[in-house]
Amino acid sequence: MLPIRTSRPALAVVALTVSLTACTAQAADGGPSGARVGASEAPPAKVTVVKKTAGSPVTVTATGGTLRAVRVVDADGGVLKGRTDAGGTSWVSDRKAVPGTSYTIEVTSRTADGKESTSRSSFATPEPGKVNKLTLAPGKNTTVGIAHPLSIVFDLPVTRKADVEKQLKVTTSNGTEGSWGWVKDYSGRDRVDWRPREYWKPGTKVTLEADLDGTDSGGGWFVRDYRTGFTVGAAQVVKVDLDAHRLTLVRDGRAVRTIPVSGGTPGGDKRSWRGTAVLMAKEGTINMNSETVGLGDAYNKDVDYSMRLTWSGMYAHAAPWNAAYFGRANHSSGCIGMSDENAAAVYAAVKVGDPFEITGRETKGTVAEGNGYGAWNLNWPAWKSRSALH
Repeated sequence: MLPIRTSRPALAVVALTVSLTACTAQAADGGPSGARVGASEAPPAKVTVVKKTAGSPVTVTATGGTLRAVRVVDADGGVLKGRTDAGGTSWVSDRKAVPGTSYTIEVTSRTADGKESTSRSSFATPEPGKVNKLTLAPGKNTTVGIAHPLSIVFDLPVTRKADVEKQLKVTTSNGTEGSWGWVKDYSGRDRVDWRPREYWKPGTKVTLEADLDGTDSGGGWFVRDYRTGFTVGAAQVVKVDLDAHRLTLVRDGRAVRTIPVSGGTPGGDKRSWRGTAVLMAKEGTINMNSETVGLGDAYNKDVDYSMRLTWSGMYAHAAPWNAAYFGRANHSSGCIGMSDENAAAVYAAVKVGDPFEITGRETKGTVAEGNGYGAWNLNWPAWKSRSALH
């Protein structure tokens, strides 16, 4: 769960109109229909291509006739599909031209008196100055808990958020209502998450089509599309009451296990976060060093059954050294500690994407949207307002 802005002169719009060379079509008597233009014959339709740089569709127009067929092919043989308008005089590609690619265009046009001619041309778009890439979560074909958002972290800044968001299509198997929201990831990078209005319904299948190839993020160009999909598992919530020093595992609305725990020590930086934190990863046995989270040399030890809840270092895990405080007091360095036996049971039961709903008076604040998956700590109108398209 842990992975253009080209210079404007280089990628400025090239508003060129290219007249294409007409290849004559055969007349009914076998002779070339375009060999001569008599007084009673109309000249061939004039076909022009409005060439724009990467990030814009290709447009073909006809003057003095109509378009019968347009075929645009890139250097790899891929066809750039498009549509002709009702009058038959203009064709626009469905997708944008992408950077660093050459295109060949073949157009068949027809005059008012039925004569056809074919024209061919080609053009190339400049190479991108910077290429933006992204990291998707959850992983493809995985099964996750009911709180896991669809999350995209970008390698380079995204200043044209609306342009990017328009290219992101989420489909669910049951018409789930949801919205994109832009946040600043804990790493400092731009991130956009799609979360449903309420927790996912178990069994929901989610797919993402990110048709980003040829889209300028403002900080770099995308040069490929992305696809992913995942399934939502059982309805499971972990409720942590730091005032009662108790953790309860709730499955399908029924409490199946309640255990004593100890949270972060009150009165300073060792307090725990409150609100809804989403289980980001089950990391097993890991080394925890207090210096990595700004707590000096308070600890440096291997910890079993580690379940990451935030990027800032809050976990639920086994903490046998703190056994005297389980169920009695909060005395950890910010994590939710429990016995080896209970930690093993919880670790086995939970899955990535399960929500941990944490309450308590002596906490240091609510989990932020970018500190793990904290989107659930915003109400629905506030979350929707994070979309660049609302």
